Amino acid sequence: MKKLFLLLILTGFSIFVQAQNKGNLFIIGGGNRSDDLMKQMLNTADLKAKDYIIVLPMASEIPDAGFKTLSQQLKRMDQHAIRNFNFSKHDVNDESWIDSLAGAKLIYILGGDQNRFMKSVLNTPVYTAIHKAYKNGSTIAGTSAGAAVMSKYMITGKQLLDTVYKETFNKLWNGNIKFAEGMGLLENTIIDQHFLKRNRYNRLISALAAHPDLVCVGIDEGTAIIVHGHQATVAGESQVIRLANPKALNHTDKGLLKFNQASFGIFTAGDVIEIKP
Repeated sequence: MKKLFLLLILTGFSIFVQAQNKGNLFIIGGGNRSDDLMKQMLNTADLKAKDYIIVLPMASEIPDAGFKTLSQQLKRMDQHAIRNFNFSKHDVNDESWIDSLAGAKLIYILGGDQNRFMKSVLNTPVYTAIHKAYKNGSTIAGTSAGAAVMSKYMITGKQLLDTVYKETFNKLWNGNIKFAEGMGLLENTIIDQHFLKRNRYNRLISALAAHPDLVCVGIDEGTAIIVHGHQATVAGESQVIRLANPKALNHTDKGLLKFNQASFGIFTAGDVIEIKP
């Protein structure tokens, strides 16, 4: 009876947490953004007459150019207002900007360097406004670095045991992958991007070994997952990889990772993946 009571409490809490976020996440693995993929993003956002889109370009080295390219593409298929909010150059405490951000029906985070983006928004009203928008039903979208920031445990791209940057990771070492705090829109799922294009299996396996209780998802270029609650629907041209539940996880005296098996899946457009929000 006690176990049943506890299960009911935990189930109810999980449903309650999911209900808090009425919005969607549209997470793109980088690369080419086809018009079809962008149309799916706009359909997901379900913009009404007075709604608007805000682009956050802070991850990009060329934020104005990145905004221009995206806005030109979206304007070919949608007439809603698109605004460029570069908080790297603007006061993060500007109440009018923060209120506008919280009220945006679609927020799009450009690619670039996820660490640069989080440096601009972590522990600021910008972070809070994005979460408020998501909670109230907005769609939060991002590509490349804008995908990586969705996770609470954000992959930085750096290794702790190798000072030379290698985007694929050369070894499966225990304690090698470096995380930083991301947006936490996904508390229990780790996102990696450019996945198949850049052969990032070692990096995602390292992430799973570091957090074996979480779900790890690798999204290829030109491809997205559309997250609502505990499910993610695949969209786009390529594939998505899901890793979870490593068994008998351990490492050798020299720090080489090993485990017996894990849940592994490859998914394409239209497939639905179970994740942990």
